[in-house]
Amino acid sequence: MDNLPSKYQPLSPWSYFWLQILYAIPIIGTIILIINAISHPNINVRNYSRSYFCGLIIVLIITFSLLALGVLGDIASNFASK
Repeated sequence: MDNLPSKYQPLSPWSYFWLQILYAIPIIGTIILIINAISHPNINVRNYSRSYFCGLIIVLIITFSLLALGVLGDIASNFASK
């Protein structure tokens, strides 16, 4: 592993953990996520950032779809009425 270029060095599990914590910060994390997905020198960080970004987009699409159908509004109104 030591003879690999830094571009291909694998990440430790703690690196993935801290990246996930960092990306969960609302505005700063999103900015860093986009920067890492585009231009980080380590290909593993870039790929992880891209996969996290794809998951974020899928969650947003599902959320907005449910909002458009009124499903989330119904759930929220049920909680509010109790």
